[in-house]
Amino acid sequence: MRYLAKLAAVLAGLMLISSATSANGIQPDNPFPRLRFVTSLGNLEIELDRYKAPLTAENFLDYVKAGSYNNTIFHRLVPGFVVQGGGYDENFEAKTVFKKIPNESGNGLKNVYGTIAMARESDPHTATRQFFFNLNDNTSLDPSSKGWGYTVFGWIVSGEETLEKLAALESVPFDEKTLWRDVPKDPPVLIRIEVVPQP
Repeated sequence: MRYLAKLAAVLAGLMLISSATSANGIQPDNPFPRLRFVTSLGNLEIELDRYKAPLTAENFLDYVKAGSYNNTIFHRLVPGFVVQGGGYDENFEAKTVFKKIPNESGNGLKNVYGTIAMARESDPHTATRQFFFNLNDNTSLDPSSKGWGYTVFGWIVSGEETLEKLAALESVPFDEKTLWRDVPKDPPVLIRIEVVPQP
């Protein structure tokens, strides 16, 4: 009986992944698609995990396919914590949001250095398009008995030096123009995200 229950759970998970990955058509047979972030500070490459974060990964790929991350900025930098982007253009104008997605933070992936996760509001199911890279092992962002965490859906596989450049930027505690906290003095640009061809 336990075997059958486990088998049913695996099949259900595969069906969920299959239905999700068919949505945008980006490498639907690849559970770990790779993306190249071309930024004003250099390139970095990430690998997504469609197994453990199928809804989040597919949501991110929807924005990639639409070219919606092109020419956005990294608008928030908290040294030793996170660098966040994907939500605003170079004029600090908000980009189009598609939909809110369910929180998948209980998938076993942790907010450790070099991972990419979804930003959200205080409500756990409010992630849309903004993402962040962890600049440290941020256990406070993982789910716990106190509540939901922040969904990790991939990790850097090359170009870590670019993440280090982002992390080394100077940010201001309070920006008078935007009235935001932790804004880089010279926000770096995410020029585009490219899908890396499968080997």
